[in-house]
Amino acid sequence: MKYGVLVIEKKEYVLLKKLMNLSGYYKDSTLGKSVQKLVGEMETAKIYDDANMPSDVIRFNSSVTIVSENGWRKQFKLVMPSDSDVKSDKISILTPMGAAVIGYSEGDTIIWEFPSGEQKLTIEKVVQENEPINLNMVL
Repeated sequence: MKYGVLVIEKKEYVLLKKLMNLSGYYKDSTLGKSVQKLVGEMETAKIYDDANMPSDVIRFNSSVTIVSENGWRKQFKLVMPSDSDVKSDKISILTPMGAAVIGYSEGDTIIWEFPSGEQKLTIEKVVQENEPINLNMVL
């Protein structure tokens, strides 16, 4: 990891904590494992003010390109659950993929458990969209 631990903006960290607390109600075991891994990583995360956030770190509304060791490439935008639209490549933070990448940076390699099994992913590109998130809207 480029920064050693997850890097998360302060307001987004608070929102993620709320989302993670609510996610205990989900019955999908793969998502449950993803959320638990993210919760564990958040315990040691570096928390930054918005003005100090590195531009290469994945956060809400970031456009992300990842490459799998299996050779597939995927581009998507990481969004709030209410904005999720798979057909438009808008992936919710409350999906295994969303939970896998938040707080990581361009060039990082991660190993994550997906419904199809464990995969090694490299974050190829991160672009910030600079769209504000509604911090009052949890779901």
